[in-house]
Amino acid sequence: MGDFVRLADVAGPPTELLFGDWYPALRASELRVGKMTTATLLGIPVLLGRRSDGRVFAMRDLCPHRGIPLSAGWFDGETVQCKYHGWRFEPCGGQCVEIPSLTAEQREGLDPTKIYAAAFPCEERDGYAWVYVPAAGAGRVVSNLPVVPELPKFSARYKSAHLVAELPCNVDHGIIGLMDPAHGPFVHQAWWWRSKASIHEKTKHFEPLEDRENNGRNAGFRMSAHAPSGNSAPYKLLGVYGEPITTTIDFVLPNRRLETIRCGAKWFSSLTTITPVTASTCRIDVVAAWNVFYWVPFVTSIATFFGARFVRQDQETMIEQAQGLRSNPSLMLIDDADKPAKWYFALKQARLKGTGEHPLSGPVVLRWRS
Repeated sequence: MGDFVRLADVAGPPTELLFGDWYPALRASELRVGKMTTATLLGIPVLLGRRSDGRVFAMRDLCPHRGIPLSAGWFDGETVQCKYHGWRFEPCGGQCVEIPSLTAEQREGLDPTKIYAAAFPCEERDGYAWVYVPAAGAGRVVSNLPVVPELPKFSARYKSAHLVAELPCNVDHGIIGLMDPAHGPFVHQAWWWRSKASIHEKTKHFEPLEDRENNGRNAGFRMSAHAPSGNSAPYKLLGVYGEPITTTIDFVLPNRRLETIRCGAKWFSSLTTITPVTASTCRIDVVAAWNVFYWVPFVTSIATFFGARFVRQDQETMIEQAQGLRSNPSLMLIDDADKPAKWYFALKQARLKGTGEHPLSGPVVLRWRS
């Protein structure tokens, strides 16, 4: 693509969203039996809850009768009842089980069980309620669902933590910020992480991750296994084990960054997602697990404290960027540090167009300073 390109030439319309995939709606700990809560995914109002049998569910927060939000009604642990006319729905499939206003004679002509409110597949993984958001016109029952994302763990004993932050930008800016390799020494300056003076040249190898069976649904790319940078303090802590340290980073459509660090029997893994809330806002969620120093008292609280500060630095930067983006400036992407962003946009457009084409024909070497 040359030394630089205009962002608008590769990104496509900023409001294009990738439907037909799993997105984390909220922390599963927020779902209580008999209680309802709401979230917004890809601009869709979603009602979530937990049935008496422990199963989580997700519905469009809309009664198909008169359009009132179902969240205005009641949930008894088994069915969701609309506040307006008392229609009652089984939440996992959306099937209507009762219309109180029908007389016995009217029930012979109108079977409530043939009416459905919109319900989405919903599964609990790694402390999140993941919701499958189908494409428009996909029908009530979606078959051949992709596997629900899950953080890999490499031992039976480990600690874990979760982080979340709202971002005032569209999902594209959130994602290319997520995979940006050059902002670390500037955005994440801290005594416990790195300094601006630590910047140096890096060489990384990348390879394509293809998904031909699903028409590129889970396509992406991998930063191949490598020794992590020595200018980040947390990586230096692993040096006490005296084993070689390797890091692998995957980016997978539509929005997932998976990092795995191995040091002999010790490991750390994190799954970061950027979820579109609306066409102009998104949310970053991080779940991490590790067996490094898991025996240290308060290690989870300590990790969460510093992790939250790290994510807050990204959040503050995106808030400041949003101020500049209000004037609709012409933006650019350069080589090599912005190549992952170019690949993301190419993969996204390929999926939207259904071509399945991958921007990487094979392994690629990129160089930048960070």
